[in-house]
Amino acid sequence: MKFWLGTHKPGWLARTDVPLFVSHRTLAVRKTLPRARGPWALDSGGFTELSMYGEWRTTPREYAAAVRRYRDEIGRLEWAAIQDYMCEPWIVGKTGLSVAEHQRRTIDSLISLRMLAPDITWLPVVQGWRGSDYLRHIDAYERAGFATSHEPLVGVGSVVRRQGTAEGGEIFKLVSWLGLRLHGFGVKIGALKRFASYLASGDSLAWSYAARRNPPCFPGHTHIHGGNCLEYALAWRRELLGSLA
Repeated sequence: MKFWLGTHKPGWLARTDVPLFVSHRTLAVRKTLPRARGPWALDSGGFTELSMYGEWRTTPREYAAAVRRYRDEIGRLEWAAIQDYMCEPWIVGKTGLSVAEHQRRTIDSLISLRMLAPDITWLPVVQGWRGSDYLRHIDAYERAGFATSHEPLVGVGSVVRRQGTAEGGEIFKLVSWLGLRLHGFGVKIGALKRFASYLASGDSLAWSYAARRNPPCFPGHTHIHGGNCLEYALAWRRELLGSLA
């Protein structure tokens, strides 16, 4: 499994060659961009945008143009997540739409982005809440002309807050049995250890959550906690990968 270290500090792209997972929302506000030393992938920032506004206010054309800029100026971008629609009940309540409509709009995002920027590697995302929702969404992708089992990687959405439950694990298992190579968004440590066999890749910012509850992580560090500390994040990553091995 390929592990992407999540970070809200885009400057790390120029400081380390480990695979990083960076949000569009943290990059979009920067006038100058770092040059990447290693591979990285882009999160669309959809959960934040939908939870704040109940809709996508960033248009597909704006997002595609931004991703092209990141690819050209930062370099080494492996893939970018589409502008999907999460299906957690409170997000569905925020948009006022149905799960089926969220799924339809997610597929529309892939269609739009691949038309606008076919030179970018866009990550499809399957969405749902119950296991049957994900199966229906995969069928809908097929009807739209996308064979998800032939995609190099497919994200699994709306599982982040259920990773500690049997239901969350069953969704990863169910979708992986269909032959899809899966990416898990925001995977927690326990979930990585339990579900790694179902995932081709995953990202996590769990190190920052843990670091904010600890004192300075290394002698000589003057910050109050390690929530923005690259050394802490890299040490956390080494320990995690060692435990997975």
